[in-house]
Amino acid sequence: MEACLGYITCGSREEAERIARALLEKRLIACANILDGLLSLYRWEGELARDREALLLVKTRRPLVDEVIRTVRAQHSYECPCITFLPLVAGDAAYLAWVDQETGGEGRG
Repeated sequence: MEACLGYITCGSREEAERIARALLEKRLIACANILDGLLSLYRWEGELARDREALLLVKTRRPLVDEVIRTVRAQHSYECPCITFLPLVAGDAAYLAWVDQETGGEGRG
């Protein structure tokens, strides 16, 4: 199984939770973590910006990433949201099997 960790910034904890629930309802992710109070500094349209955001971390399988991105973009308030994915190169076998099962992978019973 090719497990992935999604890193998604959101405008608020409420927005992150709404997006997480949509992804869970579609079984596109197994789990979401929301870290509120993120301070983001970045350049946008030629200006330096500083904003409070919420970080949404999601666990899924590589074949689902494109649909996760589409779902997040449809729910997101930003014009250009940060939606990125990192491969999980190792992890607890039971946890990774659970991610696979919860997202409809081969381990699903």
